[in-house]
Amino acid sequence: IVPFCGRIKGGMRPGKKILVMGIVDLNPESFGIRLTCGESEDPPADVAIELKAVFTERQFVRNSCVAGEWGEEQSSIPYFPFIPDQPFRVEILCEHPRFRIFVDGHQLFDFYHRIETLSAIDTIKINGDLQLTKLG
Repeated sequence: IVPFCGRIKGGMRPGKKILVMGIVDLNPESFGIRLTCGESEDPPADVAIELKAVFTERQFVRNSCVAGEWGEEQSSIPYFPFIPDQPFRVEILCEHPRFRIFVDGHQLFDFYHRIETLSAIDTIKINGDLQLTKLG
């Protein structure tokens, strides 16, 4: 059920992978996946990475928010991988210097860590125009 908020047991560390599987809604505007340091809303928890699929612009943007400050948004992708009313599989692989993002088995981009303490990244939040089928 979306919006979803769950714990990442033990936090992130190099070699750990987060799997998000779902089905895009029929007429989607956007959906987002966030890895955060806790689930506090006030003050807002640091966002280690936010992935946002924006269908109108066919963009898969990513950013982070540290101490209340959003960083520089990154949006370049070789192609837009999401199709309305179709299933997808997003894998977020944590490596020492970066997250590697795979969609349906294809590496789409890297996002270099802006949060130093990887183990503090312990919450996943998912919202928007999708149905979740599996989290791992």
